[in-house]
Formats: sequence, C-alpha cells, structure tokens
Amino acid sequence: MTTLVLASGNRGKLKEFQQLLADTDFTVRAQSDFDLVSAEETGLTFVENAILKARHVCAGTGLPALADDSGIEVDALRGQPGIYSARFAGEQATDADNNRKLLEQLQQVPEAERTARYQCVLVFMRHAADPVPIICQAAWEGRILQAPVGDGGFGYDPLFFVPTHECSAAQLDPAEKNRISHRARAMQQMLQALKNLRPLSP
Repeated sequence: MTTLVLASGNRGKLKEFQQLLADTDFTVRAQSDFDLVSAEETGLTFVENAILKARHVCAGTGLPALADDSGIEVDALRGQPGIYSARFAGEQATDADNNRKLLEQLQQVPEAERTARYQCVLVFMRHAADPVPIICQAAWEGRILQAPVGDGGFGYDPLFFVPTHECSAAQLDPAEKNRISHRARAMQQMLQALKNLRPLSP
C-alpha cells in the first residue's frame, strides 16, 4: 500500500477520500496524524491553494500528498463564495454559519437564478520539489435551495440541489454521492493518472 497524506483538516473530506480509495493500492492519512497544521491558503485560485497545501504536507511528512481545494460557486453572487467557501462567514465559521450567510445573500434571488456548482481541484505531489504535480478538476452542477434539507454530507450539501436526483446533496446515499460528485469525478481522473505514474517516491 502507498500512503498518501491528505492536506486537509476536514474530517468529512478525509472520510470521503478513504471511501473513494477503498478499493485501490492507496491508503489515506490525515495531516493531523503527523501533527501538521494546515497551510495558509494565500492563493487566488483553487489550483494555487491546492498546490500550496500539497507542497506543505510533502515538506512536513516526507510522503506523497493529495490536496483538495474545493468550494461552491453561485452565479447570482458572481462566483462567490468560491475559494472562500469554508470561511465565507469568517475564519472560524461552521458549516451552519456559512449556509446561513449564503441564504441571507440570496434572499431576493428567484429560483431560476439560484444556479450554482461545486468545484474541486485535486493535486498530487510525490515530494515537495515535484516539478510536475498532477492536477485534476471537475464540477458538479446544481442550484441553491431556499432552506437546508437533509442530514448527510457536509459543507453546503444541505443547500445544494442535485437536479439529476431531485434532492439535496445531503439527502444522497454516501455511495451515490461518491459516484457523481465533483470530488468523485476529479478523483476518477486522478486515479487514472496515478496508474501511469511510477515511481511514487522521489
């Protein structure tokens, strides 16, 4: 088994990645297992932040790193919260805080204009000086509901309506979410790329 360190402190993301990689030769550990604090996200794009996080973890652990930078883009808010999704309502904001702020900002927006999408960028780096990190990106189209629905998932899932399934992302069975989500689609690309990458260490 090849150990990858997930460059995130988000337990929901860790669980999803562990499920997505369950049938592969890769095992995922959290950066907190190595007493690493999260990298400062100073980039202006999902790609920049994912690279910063992956490099930080590689340097701190000496192991290959998998970094995810993802968020939700709302068309009526000109793409916000975007890269600031996790801290939309402040640096210490909870999911509930962020969902509440999003609903407040969309109070006057009609149903037809509440289109949105989840974005995910994954970056894999073999080591901190890896000159060719693997970068994969995928999106998941939907719209923002008027109120939270469902108890599953995390982040904005209770507000994200999935038209193909006529329910919120928080109402999806975890296995189905791990098949159709932005993160799942990006991971499918990543797994294909990793199959062609040898060796996995510097």
